[in-house]
Amino acid sequence: MTYVVTATWRAKAGEEAAVLDLVRRVAIASRQEPGCILFRVHRSRSEAGAFFLYEEYVSEAAFLEHAASDHVRTLVLEDAVNRLDARHRELFDVVPLDGAEPGAESATA
Repeated sequence: MTYVVTATWRAKAGEEAAVLDLVRRVAIASRQEPGCILFRVHRSRSEAGAFFLYEEYVSEAAFLEHAASDHVRTLVLEDAVNRLDARHRELFDVVPLDGAEPGAESATA
């Protein structure tokens, strides 16, 4: 069962370009991680400083490895968060389409 993380970032006024650069760099580095399935960055059409991140990992353990990585520490925790007005993250399990409960083995997967 894959593990999904979504995040929204809102850059402080004047920090939009720097945050865009940082989130691009984080995405590129994260995509190289063996447990990362997808790391996609979205930018709002109406608000240049609003970003939506969609991440998918092979497992929660893979996400925890990502969260502890050097690139997350340096690019996100030591730099980007200081340039943000707000940062929100939500964690999800993928819901199987065969009606099985999340986390249960799927007979059709």
